Amino acid sequence: MALLQVDNLTVEFNSPRGWFKALDDFTMRVEEGAYHGIIGESGSGKSIAMLAIMGLLGSNTRIKADRLALNGEDILTMSHKRRRETLYQDVSIIFQEPKDSLNPCFKIKTQLRETLQEHGYKSKSDCLSRSEKLLTDVGINNVDAILNSYPHQLTAGVLQRVMIAIALACDPKLLIADEPTTELPPTEAYQMMMLLNDLVRQRNMAMILISHDLQMLRNSADHISIMYCSQVVESGSKETIFNRARHPYTLSILSGIPVNWSFEPKSQIPALKGSKPSLQNLPVGCYLGPRCANADTKCVHAPKPIVEDHHMIRCHFPVGVKTDE
Repeated sequence: MALLQVDNLTVEFNSPRGWFKALDDFTMRVEEGAYHGIIGESGSGKSIAMLAIMGLLGSNTRIKADRLALNGEDILTMSHKRRRETLYQDVSIIFQEPKDSLNPCFKIKTQLRETLQEHGYKSKSDCLSRSEKLLTDVGINNVDAILNSYPHQLTAGVLQRVMIAIALACDPKLLIADEPTTELPPTEAYQMMMLLNDLVRQRNMAMILISHDLQMLRNSADHISIMYCSQVVESGSKETIFNRARHPYTLSILSGIPVNWSFEPKSQIPALKGSKPSLQNLPVGCYLGPRCANADTKCVHAPKPIVEDHHMIRCHFPVGVKTDE
């Protein structure tokens, strides 16, 4: 039984121009202790999928799924209270901008204490002891000074470590990190990812890492999903994605990093033409069709996912590249 099972999750938003899909048939399975990466351009649906799972989307949305289950329990059929309790206990999320997630009016110790009290820590002394331990675990040395600081007094790197500490307060089974290094310089971003990776392994947590950086996922994730225009277009093990990718969009982004390709010598990686369409004005059929060098008349019809040995490709011509034969 998967820790998290998501089958055909669809999210629609209401806009002045009517309803449109922000997430289309999103499917994912995350086993206990697994490390799953999601990559895609801005607006591809990565964060929307996680917010939908966490129940954090607004009232202007419609959410449908064949199944959305945590520990085998269907989240969508739970009452609002039961769903909040289940998710709050077993799942934590780290957002990319910690300064927007922390209350600027309260010291760090107050915000940590509030979180801990919701998870059963009653006395101030217990909360303080646990807060100190959490901050130490995320690599903060001057714990007392940080606890007595307001968010605006701390750097982006320290704030992100505080957010990780808050996320770990409930000892979650699943940690979701939504581009946690976006605001950090390269060296600090690398250190932050090493910290997260260590914490995940030490605590045997499952991890979903959302990123624009495929190289980062190459170093960390066990399984990778590639998203384009609200859909997962390819997913598989890290080895499959980097050595046997077959979707044209995956190949186009892989071509930007050093990879040992396993294609025929005469094969070439085609560059995508044009730009990503708006979700409110998507092409008919395959969303990549107008930009794809492999496109054919069949592509005016939406491709169905093809699954082969845990490798999913959403493409009519899943051969990776065309060759001159």
